[in-house]
Amino acid sequence: MNRSKDLDTIAPDDPILPTQKTEKKAAKTEKTTNTFSQNLELSSKETEFKQEVYNLLGHSKSSFSNFLVNPKVLTFAEKESGEVIYLAVRPHLISNLSWISMTILMLFIPLFFHYFSFLDFLPLNYQISAIFFWYLITFMFSFEKLLSWYFDFYLITNKRIVDISFNNLLNRHFAQTDISMIQDVSSSVKGVLATFFNFGDLLIQTAAEINQINFEKVPNPQKIIRLIKELQEVEKSNRQGGSND
Repeated sequence: MNRSKDLDTIAPDDPILPTQKTEKKAAKTEKTTNTFSQNLELSSKETEFKQEVYNLLGHSKSSFSNFLVNPKVLTFAEKESGEVIYLAVRPHLISNLSWISMTILMLFIPLFFHYFSFLDFLPLNYQISAIFFWYLITFMFSFEKLLSWYFDFYLITNKRIVDISFNNLLNRHFAQTDISMIQDVSSSVKGVLATFFNFGDLLIQTAAEINQINFEKVPNPQKIIRLIKELQEVEKSNRQGGSND
């Protein structure tokens, strides 16, 4: 049988080239490897910076602490993917002194009711109900103040500064600004108690829509300023590194 002249054209003896599917698979594998390497590098840098935060701010473990460094279980509804909380600050414990004193005073007030005649016209069971109602108001007052202190947080993350204020059960305030938008940070420590216990107000000026965020009566204000400055340096170096690439 005669060989077709077009046989070499129809079935050349050239090596078989990779298919488009194989090329895509190889590209996907390379991309996955690069992404894993980048994530591993970021994770390593994150761990190193967390250790720097510990060295700068110290350690804290109690959930009732007013200065939580690298908290592991704390989160908030607006937290973004990949966002890491470096510091969570509550108002200093001493800031609760005023409402605690008021609560103690309210607890003792019913003991003086028998010195006044404004309840004498009521039957005994109504007088007992009035005293019970007074203690209920006292409990609600102190409980709301405790919740307000416990859930009031000033957060510093790897991306932004966050102010979460729990004013009451029906009123919650949220404000935030990116690290890159911070223009100036200043602190103010006033009074004997504030000086002795080292707490004060922190004013953060920003170029964002919310032009300032106030950290009120927070402990160790100078350490917080140092952490913010460190984050600004990290953010600046990351921005310059990205522009060079």
